Amino acid sequence: MLPESPKSHEDLVSRFRWNIPARFNIGVACADAIASLTPDKPAIIDYSSGTPQTLSFKQLAERSSRFASALDGIGIKRGDRVAIMLPQSIEAAIAHLGIYKLGAIAVPLAMQFGPEAMQHRLTASGARAFIADNAGLERLSIIHSNLPNLQIRISIGRTGNAHNFDDLIAKASTNYPFANTTADDPAMMLFTSGTTGQPKGTLHAHRVLLGHLPGIQMAQGFMPQNGDRLWTPSDWAWAGGLLNALLPALYFGVTVVAARAPKFEADWAIDLISKAEIRNIFIPPTALKLMQSNLSKAPKLNIRSIGSAGEALGGQTLEWAKQHFGVSINEFYGQTECNAIISACHELGTIKSGSMGKAVPGHNVVVLDEEGKIAKTGDVGEIAVKNDSPVMFLRYFNNDIETAKKFKGDWLLTGDRALCDDEGYFHFVGRNDDIIISAGYRIGPTEIEDCLTAHPAIELAAVTGKADATRTQIIVAHIKLVENERPSEQLKLQIRDFVKTRLSAHEYPREINFVDTIPMTETGKIIRKAFRS
Repeated sequence: MLPESPKSHEDLVSRFRWNIPARFNIGVACADAIASLTPDKPAIIDYSSGTPQTLSFKQLAERSSRFASALDGIGIKRGDRVAIMLPQSIEAAIAHLGIYKLGAIAVPLAMQFGPEAMQHRLTASGARAFIADNAGLERLSIIHSNLPNLQIRISIGRTGNAHNFDDLIAKASTNYPFANTTADDPAMMLFTSGTTGQPKGTLHAHRVLLGHLPGIQMAQGFMPQNGDRLWTPSDWAWAGGLLNALLPALYFGVTVVAARAPKFEADWAIDLISKAEIRNIFIPPTALKLMQSNLSKAPKLNIRSIGSAGEALGGQTLEWAKQHFGVSINEFYGQTECNAIISACHELGTIKSGSMGKAVPGHNVVVLDEEGKIAKTGDVGEIAVKNDSPVMFLRYFNNDIETAKKFKGDWLLTGDRALCDDEGYFHFVGRNDDIIISAGYRIGPTEIEDCLTAHPAIELAAVTGKADATRTQIIVAHIKLVENERPSEQLKLQIRDFVKTRLSAHEYPREINFVDTIPMTETGKIIRKAFRS
């Protein structure tokens, strides 16, 4: 956790020390520890149905202990993997914390997953139990015969031949002795988004939450304030929803709003922020871009802090958001294996247009050149982080080969390219496989995409390279237009000129394709390889 009232980023770095206890349990830290101080404070306010449902920290502590006891009673033991496929809800929060208290391993699955995606993750994790609503159980029934390890089903709603979630909790004891886990014991398995090959099960220890806290504090304006209330549109199955929002908020005693539309809609999000009195937001860049054409119609929003991660925002989107929300967005960076390691922070004055910010205290982050040495200032290379960070994953589950490939010596390789300037700011360039080489220039797609989405006719854009005999590659823009806008050759000319005048002549798209959809991962990252192929 960061020291209070830092004067500058340098002051923060000089004063920061990790304090990772030998024994630590996420479930206890996020419920019982807060309940002992403010038992009646709302932990979760669930807006999933018409009437908001509130769960206090005392209730969260009691019900998660009951759920741990219930899991033990039906045969789940310490170290077993328990899959959770639930929307943002009171039940999802209870399930997570109960699994941690038992010493079992939570395997969250996104609500969008179909049977094939579910089968891959349930097989790879060796999950023994599956918690879901009716829709999830129906999808499971299609593949259940292929999952011999999956022995226990727990339902939210109708029971069928599954255990009923509420009945299990009602019959269980509140005095269940939680597992005396070490900080290094495994707590959760988060699957990568699959942008490079099959999704891999990333095993994290209980310390992963403590490792996240400094980066999340910087992104959300340091210590909580009275009236803070946090929400994210991200599914709690992903690192973005779980470790950038839900668990850090509960750890600090901040109320979390649970609500998630099946598909992100800007009007719905703005209405929720207003009626739920949300003051703190974690929001992916794609969601921000979808809100651009709608936010001018929004009522006055009382926002205190906004963090964003997943892809680079770009300077134009940051400026737009600052004007409309009234606060600077703190952009931060990481990945499933090692998250929240770089962050901007307007409270410290470490906001620089076009950059992701500086290394978060406690994390040794560098840019490595092609030879694996620290790159010169201003040179593009691969972002790497020292393997002594407490936010570092334990390993890819049952995949020693891929785990070994992720490291070069003491450095975890992110696969993302960036440069670090003479002030210590990191500037994102793109994924290794996203870099476009054109006429001798190495060009990242993010800045161009950011520029394109600032055009009033464009809703979303994906930029890729295309082989070219003269230039090696040319830049191709795949563009989804806003509603009621129509493709035309004249519009293509306007878009090219728009980029030329705002970026540079070597970065404008020489080829433009208008498309109906821009495919994205469940975490909101553009799947550029869909256009490259």
